[in-house]
Order: sequence, then structure tokens, then C-alpha cells
Amino acid sequence: MWFILLCFVLGMIAAYFFPIEMPFVYSKYMAVVILAFADSFFGAFKSGLEGKFSGWQAITGFFGNAIVAAGLTYAGDLLGIDLYIAAVILFGIRIFNNITSIRHLLFIPPSSKYE
Repeated sequence: MWFILLCFVLGMIAAYFFPIEMPFVYSKYMAVVILAFADSFFGAFKSGLEGKFSGWQAITGFFGNAIVAAGLTYAGDLLGIDLYIAAVILFGIRIFNNITSIRHLLFIPPSSKYE
């Protein structure tokens, strides 16, 4: 679990010191990839707290989510509709569900859960 946090912090530091400028046309794709990362990160963190963490599952989940979300975005671009919004909504719901679970695991004592 600490490895995940360490990689996240190192990635944030690297992004700060080595900024990359993206063309505007890729902004939707980058947005869904960042949301796929956040979903995988919080899901892995939750799994680590539950004692069910699998690095392989976290990595394949990230790449699978990112590929599907980018595919939806690309298909939407071809059709002229904003299909990426479906990925944004889905990832948003999953991220908030994971954050809620993390909050319950960290801050609510096991004896007082679901009373």
C-alpha cells in the first residue's frame, strides 16, 4: 500500500518538474486517462486497506479502463457526440464510492460500523 502512495507522490513531483504541454485536441483523452488512473489508484488503496491488494489487478485494471474510456472518446469523436461523458460519469461514481469506502475503513471503528 505504501508503494502505491510513494509512486503517486513521485509521479506528482515528476509532473511538477517536467511539465508536458498537450495539444487541445487531446484534452478529452487525457481527462479520461487521468480519471482512469484516479479510479485505479483509489481502488487499489481501498483493496490495500481491506488486505486484498493485487498489483497485477491494479495495473491491468488501469490499462483496461483507460483503453475502454479512450475508445469511447474516439468513437464519440467519429460520431460527433460526446461519449466521453459516459466515462467521466462512471469514473466519478467509482472514485467517490472508493473514497467513501476508504473513509469508512480508516476513520470508523469496526465495532461501530453499520449501527
